[in-house]
Amino acid sequence: MKTIFLLIAVLIASGCASHGPVLYPNEHFKMVGEDQAHRDIADCDRLAAEYVKSDAGKTVAKNTAGGGATGTVVGGAAGAVTGHLGRGAAVGAAAGAAAGLVRGVSKASEPSPIHKRFVEKCLRERGYEPLGWE
Repeated sequence: MKTIFLLIAVLIASGCASHGPVLYPNEHFKMVGEDQAHRDIADCDRLAAEYVKSDAGKTVAKNTAGGGATGTVVGGAAGAVTGHLGRGAAVGAAAGAAAGLVRGVSKASEPSPIHKRFVEKCLRERGYEPLGWE
């Protein structure tokens, strides 16, 4: 059981990796330098966070609940076959909810398409050429 919790913690942490725009090294980028470009990205990201509403919390809750429900059904079916319906349903619910939580956190940690477009427009207005996101 401890192994499962450790795995969940690792998956949640990996789901929180930062995402950001990749800039083409045009003349403006070369002129201002990488440090200033990072400051401008951070500023545009902050502006986007102020203007673009996020439903990240709802996404996490929805995926956790959906995973728990699916896990209950699958665990119950497996438990019925082995003669431990209640235990199978409980284990399935916990595993499904954990998987849903990880999926929800991973989705929530990635900026929304509107947030990304806002940041890209902000960067273009400052002279950069965003290529995409990593």
